[in-house]
Amino acid sequence: MEFVYVVPREELFPHCTPHGLAPFGLSEDEGGFERETFEARALERGFFVERAYAERAPHLKQVIPYAIVCVGDDVLLVQRTKGGGEARLHHKLSIGIGGHVNPIDAEALPPAHLAAGGTADLFTAATARELEEELHVEGEFTARTVGLLNDDTNPVGAVHLGLVQVIQVRGTVSVREEDQLEGRLVSVEELKRLRAEGADFETWSALLVDALDALLPHTTVSLS
Repeated sequence: MEFVYVVPREELFPHCTPHGLAPFGLSEDEGGFERETFEARALERGFFVERAYAERAPHLKQVIPYAIVCVGDDVLLVQRTKGGGEARLHHKLSIGIGGHVNPIDAEALPPAHLAAGGTADLFTAATARELEEELHVEGEFTARTVGLLNDDTNPVGAVHLGLVQVIQVRGTVSVREEDQLEGRLVSVEELKRLRAEGADFETWSALLVDALDALLPHTTVSLS
């Protein structure tokens, strides 16, 4: 039985619900969010529930760290094969590496981190775990948290919320489980070309490709 971290929708979006990328650093009136405001809400109101329940509860948002992995100016483009566990993602293209925040991520942190408002540490722990599970990274890497990603137009998106991060690798990166995942580094121009030609991207990744120019630098947190 898997438990995942959720936050009530009305606590995250008391005024309006965004669609697509809501960059951090902008006010809600400007179509964005303040990072500190999001983290405070997520920490104060978030909790773990059984995933099977959360998947049927659109009044809750499952927070998903969703990382764009870059080496130099190139972006890691991946495709789930039939060997992957999530059938809904088979053969779709993605520029996001990530997954649910699980209790193991909170257990890896000293209690003082959460008591002191360390939501970012919880999400950083989840991001580091997912990267370790999915990829081989040789070298140092850092993370920039750039915004929230939301899409309520389909049942899957309605119960999830992406916490978008840009991972900059100073070294090399490759997929770990090659029977489940294929990956290659491509330019931003190539991503936009594939998108324009109708390539089958995951919904979140399609939204991010369309918004790549809005991913501005933010505070960098070391994950190495």
